[in-house]
This record gives sequence, structure tokens and C-alpha cells, in this order.
Amino acid sequence: MPFEITVLGSSSALPSYNKFPSAHVINIHERFFLTDCGEGTQIKLRQYKIKVSKINHVFISHLHGDHFFGIFGLISSFNLLGRKNDLHIFSPGDLEKIIYTVIKKNDLKFQLFFHRLNTDTKETVYESKRIKISCFPLNHRIETYGFLFEEKQKEKNIKKELIQKYKLSIKNILAIKTGNDFITKEGICIKNSDLTLPEEKPRSYAYCSDTMYFTQIIQHIKNVDLLYHEATFTEKLKETATITKHSTASDAAKIALQANVGSLLIGHFSSRYKNDTPLYDEAKKIFKNTLIAQDGLIIKIPVQEIKENL
Repeated sequence: MPFEITVLGSSSALPSYNKFPSAHVINIHERFFLTDCGEGTQIKLRQYKIKVSKINHVFISHLHGDHFFGIFGLISSFNLLGRKNDLHIFSPGDLEKIIYTVIKKNDLKFQLFFHRLNTDTKETVYESKRIKISCFPLNHRIETYGFLFEEKQKEKNIKKELIQKYKLSIKNILAIKTGNDFITKEGICIKNSDLTLPEEKPRSYAYCSDTMYFTQIIQHIKNVDLLYHEATFTEKLKETATITKHSTASDAAKIALQANVGSLLIGHFSSRYKNDTPLYDEAKKIFKNTLIAQDGLIIKIPVQEIKENL
């Protein structure tokens, strides 16, 4: 089952001809989630052939325009396309009021549900049988949140040939799936690891939008497979980063290193940088496995087996 991230926009406040403002699509098991919705997001969704009808949940990090101005056009297009499915929007601030000053509620053919983010710690905001999504506070000029997308641990799969060999009952199977060993009628203990296939490690992705260097987030993103962290400036503009409460590429890399993440994806670059090399080089000196966010980039998080401690 897929777990992949598509970068729709990698710019900061000012878009350019090849970089749109912030937006990512996360595909987990063919369930699509949109994180941030900068201006032009729906254009990128069409360009990259993402089925917009599959997007039922939108997560907005904060109410600066480059992170949510695209939501108006997206909702309008959904309506023109005859959408019937509910759309859930998670956001700080009064986004509901803002949207309904532009779009008439009674004109919509589908239902909008607004979920107000308001927490000073990590909080689960969406959960299904296989997926959990949490938010946690960042440190920016206004109320801002990061998001953590996680697979839940699957039940163990029993080796089919052993079901017949040991004549396992449904009760036995359920117990083994949850990690129990099996005791035969002769009193022999069959270890769970001998009865089941290797487990897959749950995959995870953290999205940390606009924020200054903020070590409090490390506890929430520890060991994630992929971390997206804004890197608006290089260290040469550290003072500007501090004033605007943004991060440098070095800041992002330090967070990735301390959080022991698998890979770091940096983006939200200031338009003053005509190429991304200085930002990439700065981050890579600190955190080797660094990637550059570019519009259209797709990152697939592979399945890995859980290694048993010997």
C-alpha cells in the first residue's frame, strides 16, 4: 500500500513561474490528504493528475496567505464539478468565517466541516483503522501547527501452512495476531516469531511549516521516516530569520539530526534565492540525507521490516 508525498508548492510568500506557494498531498493507502493550500494549488493538482475527488481532508498550518489562499478556488471548483462528499478542513483561527465571506454557504452542493486547531501539545485530529494524524504547535508570528501522519501497526500475519499444522482455532489465531505465543496440546511453546511473518515498520511523515528553530517539536517528530521542515533562509540571513520567525537551512538540519529522522525535505525558500544550492549545501553539511522540495517532486516511503533485537 502506498505512502507517498507529492510537493505541489515549494516557494515561500512570493510564487515564481516554476515554484508555487506551500502545498503537499499525502497519499496513505490511496487516501489523499492535502496539507496547506497556497495560491494555485488546484492548478498543480491537475498538472500532476491527482484525483481531487479523493481529497476529503485539508490541513492548514496557519493563516498566512501563502498557506491558504488557494482554498477558495479549490472549494469553488469542487462545487462546479458537482462534488457530493463532505470536505473536512482543519485549521487554527476562524477560517470558517473567512471562507464564508467569499463563498456563500447556501451555494455549496456539499458539506464543509471546520475543525478548529487549538492545543499547546501534540493532539490527534484524525484517526482511522490504519492511519493517525496529529497536530502540534510550531513557533511562528501567528498561531501555527505542524502535522504528523502515521501508519498504525498492522496485526501480525500468521504463516498459512501453520494454521493447518497446529489446527489453530479462531481464538488461537486472534491471540497470535496480537503477539501471543501458542501452546500445543503436548505443552510445547511455539514462539510467536516462528508462527508469523516478519512485521512491517509503520511509516511516518512530519510536516513542519513556518517556524523558527524550535526544539520543542523534536519530541513529536522523533524517528519519523521523512521530515519536511521549512528552510526560508541561509545562515547569512539568520537575523532576518529570527525577526520573521523563520528557520535557516542549518536550523532545519539541526532539528532533523536531533530528532533522528530518516530523511529531511527542506522547502519554503525565500524568492531571493535564484537556485536552491546554497540552502541544500548548508543543510547537507549537518544532515547528510537532505532533499530539496521542488514542485512535482514525489517521495515514496518504502516498506521496511521490523528488525528483531537479538
